[in-house]
Amino acid sequence: MERPLVSVIIPSFNRSHVLRLCVGAIQKQTYSPIEIIVVDDCGTEDAAEVASSMGATVLRTEVNGGASPARNLGAEHSHGEILLFLDGDIALDPDSVENAVNILRSEPKLGALGGILHPEPLASRSLAAQYRALQMHYWWMPTDRPTLELHAAVLAVPAEVFKEIGPFNPNLSDTVSADYRYRVMQKDYEVRITAAVCGRADHDSTLRMILRKVFRRARVSAMEWARGETPGDSVPRAFGGVLLLAAVPALALPLLFGPLGALVSPLFVAAAVVLDGSTYRRVFARRGLLFGLYFSAVHLLVTLVGATGAGIGVLQRVLGRRRPSPQWVPRTGDLESQ
Repeated sequence: MERPLVSVIIPSFNRSHVLRLCVGAIQKQTYSPIEIIVVDDCGTEDAAEVASSMGATVLRTEVNGGASPARNLGAEHSHGEILLFLDGDIALDPDSVENAVNILRSEPKLGALGGILHPEPLASRSLAAQYRALQMHYWWMPTDRPTLELHAAVLAVPAEVFKEIGPFNPNLSDTVSADYRYRVMQKDYEVRITAAVCGRADHDSTLRMILRKVFRRARVSAMEWARGETPGDSVPRAFGGVLLLAAVPALALPLLFGPLGALVSPLFVAAAVVLDGSTYRRVFARRGLLFGLYFSAVHLLVTLVGATGAGIGVLQRVLGRRRPSPQWVPRTGDLESQ
């Protein structure tokens, strides 16, 4: 049977040293044929030159519009039967493309196949990066969650399906993957995440960077929440975030109720830990006591910051400040070159 061409589409914005690792990992894949398309989103570094020197096709956006418009531009210029969207800070395992092709070809009703990230970071070895890698692996994109979440950071789609569904919504940022999953499933295709497509990501190296990103994503996601998004097993975790939020004002309860009031805030924190217990248990089992304690402290802070951002996003939405065009519909001809 003839092997289909795979177009690996990589949106890129600076960080050329990591992009080199990303493109290099594609060149080491066990599968061929592959075309590599790097879309330079108006970067100021030499990422485009690096990609071009490694044999990739390089496209450039007219304005810095984010990953979704860059992915769409790459798809418009692709020739493959399968499109593999990959963020420029991820280096895939050597057999990932081959595994994705085999899965998609064996299951015609599979419209989108998501990958996962390893629990170890690609380049940065800071404690914050190590935390983020574990959190992303066990909490953000594990294969055992029934929510069927997809993440455009590592996503394989048959080209004909992508043409039928239409491009990524350029008006969405942090819910673009959920929106795309919904649109795929609306066409009666199945979606899945698999550990057979896996890579290492270069995670943020400082806690400040992580907290800022978590806050922004949570706030924007709450504002962009749209049709078809099913929280599934993330509900207990969301409730845990609410408990952590409640634990902050509960610190004042001893002033009103004495010693008994002092128990409320710790109980809220303990309940939040229990609701996300599997994450903590896996980290302690993998990394031991000392790092487990560090992870727990940071994860509680990250969860609290995320809950705060989501709360502000909900408030902004209620006040009518929802982000524009969440119900964007692809125009006919957007992918006419596919």
